[in-house]
Amino acid sequence: MNIFNEKLREVFLSVLPVTLIVILLSFTAVPIGSSLIFRFIIGAVIITFGLTLFLLGVDLGVTPLGEILGEEITKRNKLWIVIAGALILGFFISFAEPGLLILANQIDTITLGSISSNTIMIVVSVGIAGMMVLGFLRILFDLPLYIILNVSYFFVLILGFFTSEEFLAIAFDASGSTTGVLAVPFILALSLGISLKKKDSKSSEKDSFGLVAIASVGAIASVMILDVFSTADEFSGTLSTDAASQTSIIGTFIREIRPAFSDSLIAFLPLIVIYIITFFVSKSIGKRKNRRMIVGFAYSFIGLVLFFIGVNGGFMEVGTFIGSYLVEQERYIFLIGIGFVLGVVTILAEPAVYVLTHQIEEVTAGYVKRRSVLIALASGVGLAVALSMVRILTSDIRLWHYLLPGYIIATGLTFFAPKLFVGIAFDAGGVATGPMTATFILAFTHGAANSYWQADLLMDGFGMIAMVAMMPIITLQILGLVFKVKNTKNIRKETQSS
Repeated sequence: MNIFNEKLREVFLSVLPVTLIVILLSFTAVPIGSSLIFRFIIGAVIITFGLTLFLLGVDLGVTPLGEILGEEITKRNKLWIVIAGALILGFFISFAEPGLLILANQIDTITLGSISSNTIMIVVSVGIAGMMVLGFLRILFDLPLYIILNVSYFFVLILGFFTSEEFLAIAFDASGSTTGVLAVPFILALSLGISLKKKDSKSSEKDSFGLVAIASVGAIASVMILDVFSTADEFSGTLSTDAASQTSIIGTFIREIRPAFSDSLIAFLPLIVIYIITFFVSKSIGKRKNRRMIVGFAYSFIGLVLFFIGVNGGFMEVGTFIGSYLVEQERYIFLIGIGFVLGVVTILAEPAVYVLTHQIEEVTAGYVKRRSVLIALASGVGLAVALSMVRILTSDIRLWHYLLPGYIIATGLTFFAPKLFVGIAFDAGGVATGPMTATFILAFTHGAANSYWQADLLMDGFGMIAMVAMMPIITLQILGLVFKVKNTKNIRKETQSS
């Protein structure tokens, strides 16, 4: 019960800032109708309990499974097992990620099925799986992370010349969405399980980060490759804003039960299969641990169903409405300001961020403080959302105008920042794009892009998650450089005093 209360507190603090901002806006700048605001509040409550159960289940079932699999894969000491394990785990854990499923459904809806959700899910999961192989091999053979990332992003840069602007935004958004509340703890547990088997403790410290970063590149590259080989010349996007308003408040949530259950079942079936195989293969799962894991999977499934019901029952619709209204009323400064505030408050309260920052403090034995990481993350994400609003309002600014110099800076910093911070920074880029970003802020962005007369919903509505994933990579590596300079100064002082 203590664990449940702790998770409930974490999720409550994550959902609360967005809820308070919406309620404040409804009394001041944005006249949200009573039916819609009630559905939003009910949706927020359902999301809170859903995410609590989901994260509790991840701790009890999914994360221990990741640690066991990481140990089992390295214990076998056979290359083909490492490759097969990385492919299977990478595909299934990506396929089960709620953030990716929400994004895929949004893409399907907006493009009227031209880009189906199944296509996005499969393509992204294949890309994640392929790069997971490289990530596993890096840990086992001590390959430098910064070299792998630079080569990978150079490949993405080449693909970018042949990718349409619509798919460019979708590709980078998919990368951010796939590393969320399920994938991040699982991948971090996997990398920790593998790296702890190494004898060199310093190498193990560095290798426990970076797998999320490498996997993320796979999502970008795979969607770009899909576009290169796609037969369609162009895509158009539309956004319906009044579909759910015809139904009663309770009726809206009842209507969402069946699709939520179906989506959750499809997402979780592969994980159940992996668990069953692991149970029969591994000798490290005792009866007590087995019961805990089964209960964990049950919690996660129920929580995911509730999460989808809350998100689709009114939570995202309010985000769309606010974005649309502010643009229609030409309150552009307000739009940019709210974007910045949303970015800051969501990252400060993001549960997955706490998973990462705790691990950073633990792995570095307190050398890197959580507070420093949180400040760097919050400032980067707030700026990312604000710049996304500026891009919607300025037709001359394209997504690649941000991403190209941004990733040149990010990859360039890898040569100067401490190598531990390189892994932390790129992992944080994935962690920053959590449930609130993939739901409310994404809907807020779509609403603004759909209403602004010069904006294109596909090209401008997508890309915000990409920006949120990129900015922490830069800010945290800069933080690493600050620590490096500080450390150098301290060593000089000690040398001079002695």
